[in-house]
Amino acid sequence: MAGVALRPVEDGDLDALFEQMRDPEGVRMAAFTPEDPDDRNAFDAHMSRVRSSPDITLRAVMCDGHLAGSIAAFPAGGQTEVTYWIERAAWGKGIATRALALLLELVTARPLYARAASDNAGSLRVLQKCGFQQAGPEKCFAAGRNEDIEETILRLDN
Repeated sequence: MAGVALRPVEDGDLDALFEQMRDPEGVRMAAFTPEDPDDRNAFDAHMSRVRSSPDITLRAVMCDGHLAGSIAAFPAGGQTEVTYWIERAAWGKGIATRALALLLELVTARPLYARAASDNAGSLRVLQKCGFQQAGPEKCFAAGRNEDIEETILRLDN
């Protein structure tokens, strides 16, 4: 298994993260993305808000010294949710699972919630490997697909 570590997101990470988060296949799989993944101004404004919020834990996912993506825990509707984005070249290598396990050591609030497109088997598998249990489906508009799709809500209690 590759060496996976988390560290704070740095200014020098932003160009690479922007490119990762606008990958068309990644956008399709994630489904719940910004309306326009190519809007750099919106990305920069979002990252500025996220990085300056004391309520959000945002980390760069490093794999053998390479920036492989990002992971975060954030407040949403009175709950804490986790989210992550791993570049497509790193899919299927256990990197997301290890990164989530590391984030769960940093973020001790429970319960934690996560959401994934119900057809995103890889992301659902990552969450379940880390102990998240399905809490139910929900129909939501997914900007990354420009349609309503089923989303699976997951919960971690311990």
